[in-house]
Amino acid sequence: MSAWRNRLRNGLLNALLLSLGLGVLVLVYALVTRTTQPRPDPSRAQPSARLVGDIIQVEVLNGAGVDHLAWETTQFLRDRGFDVVHTGNAKSFNVEESVVIDRIGDMESARRVARALDLPTDRVRQNIQTDYYLDASVILGEDYRQLPPFASGSPPSRKPPASN
Repeated sequence: MSAWRNRLRNGLLNALLLSLGLGVLVLVYALVTRTTQPRPDPSRAQPSARLVGDIIQVEVLNGAGVDHLAWETTQFLRDRGFDVVHTGNAKSFNVEESVVIDRIGDMESARRVARALDLPTDRVRQNIQTDYYLDASVILGEDYRQLPPFASGSPPSRKPPASN
C-alpha cells in the first residue's frame, strides 16, 4: 500500500508542477506580447469634430410616407458628392417641413447639405449624437415637392433596386 500512495502522491505532484509550469508560460507570453506590441497614440484616439476630408456622411429619412422618397433623395445627394450611409423611414410620417440635423457639431457641413437641397438655413438644426457615426441627418417632410429632386411636382420616379 505504501508504494501505491507514493505513486499517487508523485503523480499529483507532477500534475501540480505541470499546471504551475503552464501558468508561468502563459504569464511570460502575456508579458512579452504586451511589452512588444505598439501602443495607440492617445492624440489620435481623441474624437474630432473636423471632417477627414470634404466627404460629408449623411442619413436620409422619409418623414412624409411617400414610397421611395428617401431613396430618390439619396441618389440626388450621392450625385452631388455626399456619402449617404443610411436610408430609411423617420419615426413618423407626419413631418411637415424637411430639415437637416447636424449630428457632430459641424453646422457648416449641415448647411452644405441644406444648400444642396435648396433648404433655407433656418431648417438646419443641431442635435449632436456622437453614437450615430455620421455628420448630418436629412428628414424629408410633406414639403418634399419643393426640393430639387422632386421640383417637377411628380413623386419619386426611379425605383430602388430589388432587395433580396
